[in-house]
Amino acid sequence: MTALPAAPPRPDLQAALARANRFPRLRYMGSKYKLLPHLAAAFAEVGGQTALDAFSGSGVVSYLLKAQGYQVTSNDFLQFPAAITRATVVNHATRLSDADLDRICGRPADRQHTFVRDTYTGIFFDDEDLRFLDSAWSHIDRMTGHKRALAIATLALSAARKQPRGVFTFTGNRYDDGRRDLHIPIRQHFRERAAEYNAVVFSNGRRNRSISGDIADLDPAGFDVVYLDPPYAPPTDDADYIKRYHFLEGLSCYWRGQAIMHDTVTKKIAKKFTPFAYKNRIVDALRATFTQFYESTIVLSYSSNALPEADVIAELLREVKDDVEVRRIDHRYHFGTHRAAERRRVDEYIFIAR
Repeated sequence: MTALPAAPPRPDLQAALARANRFPRLRYMGSKYKLLPHLAAAFAEVGGQTALDAFSGSGVVSYLLKAQGYQVTSNDFLQFPAAITRATVVNHATRLSDADLDRICGRPADRQHTFVRDTYTGIFFDDEDLRFLDSAWSHIDRMTGHKRALAIATLALSAARKQPRGVFTFTGNRYDDGRRDLHIPIRQHFRERAAEYNAVVFSNGRRNRSISGDIADLDPAGFDVVYLDPPYAPPTDDADYIKRYHFLEGLSCYWRGQAIMHDTVTKKIAKKFTPFAYKNRIVDALRATFTQFYESTIVLSYSSNALPEADVIAELLREVKDDVEVRRIDHRYHFGTHRAAERRRVDEYIFIAR
């Protein structure tokens, strides 16, 4: 990486945490919104100037690192998380103006953008919403740079807020609990979500980056801190992010270059392989990742409702690090907004390997 300028003063911990807590909330499997205070304390303790968030997901931890003054590289193997971090971590000043919003929420720029209606009619959203998604993309296709990233991030968040539970694995309204988000048009969501993203744009004086790629392909050099929150294999169900968020992934690029499984009810995108999602591969995947970043301080999140067990992860870290600290956090875990969602207490762990 290129030489850094003189480091800006380290932000106050509580101020950085308060800024991160304003980050727009995308309901995302494994998101760490509730653990931000613990992660902020860990990052402040280990220090350093450069940080990698290797599995950025919702983007909130990348944003926390930015708020704490790090030069951040954010990575995810999906494209829509990369759009979110381009809009909020890499972007220091650009916002969507009222004129931008009026244009995107107004008449379509052309009649050629019909993919969403042609493919997803009768599956997730009504015709008004589908027409808006096509129309919005007719304008986004004419945008560039950070403004384009902001528009894509806003569109993805709008669609996620309109969909019950924020996932795209089912059709129908059986999870409609009456929340306002489920009943306002996506066009209105777009204006409201744009205001949320505009409100969190700021500069930390760093040259931050956003990447969409396989962690194994990342150059490990130059990171003082590497934060890892991989998709641990659960004992039951799966860790298939494409299955849950395929619509957001497709929406982030208007499905260009995506292989759509037209024989599936929800028109899923073909699954992308990651060894972290499989019980028989995750130990080797973790070992390879720890070895890859052995020169950096590793901060890792893990929940006890996943595999492998915490002591296995600690032993894998000790293969490359002499000092491995394990912090256990009592955490109420739940995923989903419907009343029948599973809620149970689990142990959330933060590993710090120096």
